[in-house]
Amino acid sequence: MKARPVEVDFAPVDNQRLANLCGVMDENLRQLETALEVTIMRRGERFSVAGAKERAARAAELLTRFYAQAGRELSIDDVQLGLVEARGSHGNRGDSLDEGPTLSTRRADLRGRTARQRDYIRNVLEHDITFAIGPAGTGKTYLAVACAVDALERDAVKRIVLVRPAVEAGERLGFLPGDLAQKVDPYLRPLYDALYDLMGYDKVQKMLERSAIELAPLAYMRGRTLNHSFIILDEAQNTTPEQMKMFLTRMGFGSKTVITGDITQVDLPRGAKCGLVEARDLLEGVRGIAFSTFFSEDVVRHPLVQRIVDAYERGRAPG
Repeated sequence: MKARPVEVDFAPVDNQRLANLCGVMDENLRQLETALEVTIMRRGERFSVAGAKERAARAAELLTRFYAQAGRELSIDDVQLGLVEARGSHGNRGDSLDEGPTLSTRRADLRGRTARQRDYIRNVLEHDITFAIGPAGTGKTYLAVACAVDALERDAVKRIVLVRPAVEAGERLGFLPGDLAQKVDPYLRPLYDALYDLMGYDKVQKMLERSAIELAPLAYMRGRTLNHSFIILDEAQNTTPEQMKMFLTRMGFGSKTVITGDITQVDLPRGAKCGLVEARDLLEGVRGIAFSTFFSEDVVRHPLVQRIVDAYERGRAPG
């Protein structure tokens, strides 16, 4: 038997608020439909939500929440972030009141959007080494860079060092055209993007010029000791055990390290052991080291990304 549609009525009529809620060509409603697998029909101030009973009720609840925020224009980003936050607080109302630690960046609205993201920020602030493991889109790298920017702004560290395996399968930089900077630039681009968003282009360029921010391929970390630094190793699933050990032993006095990676997207040669997996197995439980694990429900991107991650996970499941 098909469930009856859930009706939502926003009376008295406020046409501007309704327009902000729906978005251009009803694009905000389409986002809700995609995320919750429901169908939303609208006639004036009346909305009808059809779909599975629980999903339809959830969509009606979100429509009411977004309508309350629609005194201003709601963008696609507002809707998608609202969906992520609602997904994270579903079934745990008390947790939704906890906004987590505040970070000092130019993004005044920056905070953990899910409970696991908030715990991740706390781990980074409270531990000298933090591992963040989970699928793409869960904010592992972005939040690590935000914590690094916050530490630099508070003078808790003297510089930020951002590190990546430059070429996923072996760091063969010599086959790429140009000098070292041109060779590694494409692989470090996601880190640049996060810095520009959190600090602004001009400030990042000045910091790069005076080496307060350094971006480097993992291969060039050997032999160094990094004191009073905030060090981030991104895409750590593409390190070998030897590279991971080398990197972890670079940390000097007054430094903090974050290692991020997705162990479902290892690009190492077939048969090569993953340094991130080995580090997780060896170091879990070591005092001073924290592990944050993310799942598809922590994805802070287009609603379809969560569904894609879930589909791949189901495909990998045995049997």
